[in-house]
Amino acid sequence: MNRIISLLFIFFLVVFSPIRVYSAEILQINNSSNILVGDQNRNLPIKLFCVEINGEDNEAIAINILKKEFPRGSKVKIKPYGFKENILIAKVFDIDETKEMSELLIAKNLSSETCGN
Repeated sequence: MNRIISLLFIFFLVVFSPIRVYSAEILQINNSSNILVGDQNRNLPIKLFCVEINGEDNEAIAINILKKEFPRGSKVKIKPYGFKENILIAKVFDIDETKEMSELLIAKNLSSETCGN
């Protein structure tokens, strides 16, 4: 009987104990296509995949939208596409994968999609 209770206790600890998940978070939005993300140990500059802002006026608007939708400290997921000049080129999603930075700018007609997926 004690063995069954011990096994059940261990089972409940494994199933219901919180698991610590580390994710990247937004540290800084430098401009409409360059951001800085970090985790517990390192910082990583990222250039958004396939983003080209249409005009200088739209640059400030795009930065404000990104800062509003992805404030400093927001947890994000990164989908890398390659490197260019030691900068990671990637798509950046919110933790629930409901919003993506470049798609947000394209949807607001601030950016034109410069390449295919």
